[in-house]
Amino acid sequence: MTPLEFLKDYAYDERLVTGEYYSDDPVQVEEGDTVGVVLMNLGGPNTTDDVQPFLYNLFMDPAIIDIPVKGRARHWLCKAISSLRARSVAEDYELIGGGSPINRLTEEQSESLERTLNANFGDEAGVTFRTYIAMRYWHPFTEEAAAQMEADEVDKVVLLPLYPQYSKTTTGSSLIYWWMLEEKGEIPSWPVSYVFEYAANPKYIQAISERIDEGLQRFPKHIRDDVHFVFSAHGTPLNEMIDRRDPYCCLVHSTVERVMAQRGYDMPYHVAFQSKVGPAEWLTPGTPDKLEELAHQGHTATLVIPVAFVTEHVETSYELDIEVREEAEEAGIEHYEVMPALNCHPLFIDALAEATVAQVELPGQKPPTSLGGDGMATDYPLRPLCEMPRYSAKHRYTRCHQCELITEARRWTTNGEDEVPTVSANPPQEQ
Repeated sequence: MTPLEFLKDYAYDERLVTGEYYSDDPVQVEEGDTVGVVLMNLGGPNTTDDVQPFLYNLFMDPAIIDIPVKGRARHWLCKAISSLRARSVAEDYELIGGGSPINRLTEEQSESLERTLNANFGDEAGVTFRTYIAMRYWHPFTEEAAAQMEADEVDKVVLLPLYPQYSKTTTGSSLIYWWMLEEKGEIPSWPVSYVFEYAANPKYIQAISERIDEGLQRFPKHIRDDVHFVFSAHGTPLNEMIDRRDPYCCLVHSTVERVMAQRGYDMPYHVAFQSKVGPAEWLTPGTPDKLEELAHQGHTATLVIPVAFVTEHVETSYELDIEVREEAEEAGIEHYEVMPALNCHPLFIDALAEATVAQVELPGQKPPTSLGGDGMATDYPLRPLCEMPRYSAKHRYTRCHQCELITEARRWTTNGEDEVPTVSANPPQEQ
């Protein structure tokens, strides 16, 4: 399906925000089945020659860029804009190796996840898990993943976004694209379940915390106690939250809350949003603005934590590590570091495995439990997400100044359902 064909048939409805193109019930798996686990991600150009068509595909998606230009008028507009921007964007990619690392890193995640799923769940149940990559704006596209799944005789499918926090502009776009391909008969129609979010999965939270500790090691020892954490997430237009009730902002803050609660609120921390484009108002504060504000307050050491990104790509390796670094240093930040992305951190791969198995019902077994090794809760049932309670909003200190209290992250553990996070001597910081 071409971007123009997708645009022609696209219509906004609330499923883009709720994800309910498919049931959130677990898919029933029988012994001998092959379960296709589809890792959904943004994708990126492999070479600088790929930049223009990649940008065109991105700009043509009405789920991520909502402009009142339709049909062929939008096609020609996006052709023009992508051509104009291709050279400067290609220069950004040249500075990080000539192409996006996201495709290679996602492939590594896919291979690691497949091994983890089969070793811990599939082999015992007589089920084979196979992982596939469906990039939204560059190869391997969704159609390529589905064709390989058909050739491999996949029986059941779990759609697994590499976006821990749900947004219409990311997971929603991938879900509607998969659904529309099914509706048009361009891919097979399998029994499908999907993962809405895993923003508070304990192993995902622990993986971030461990990467934070790695990032702190980059600072001189005598500076570490003065570091401010700046959690940076990709921004979205404000109207997605206000008008459409997109849960993304709340889920980002839920993730940050769980990370900092686990760490005992050990450092001052802030949440900001990056990558703003266009004239519309976006979620605030912007990451460069927050860093400038901290510098003006006399804080000169910051660790930027790309909280919503699970692989290195242009928005971490270039935007945060080069472009924003220059702006921060000009503002007066003397010690600036960016946390390494999760990539194939073993606990993150475990989190993806748990999110997958929570959405399947394996044959002839008692309900599976979590994988050990996170150093915290090592034994909790892997229930379908729809059966997990949410954290209480009154226990989330971390929220934006425009908070709409749209949702809270799902709680994976079953102990202490209503506990208030333990606050150390350092109280939570105002956001």
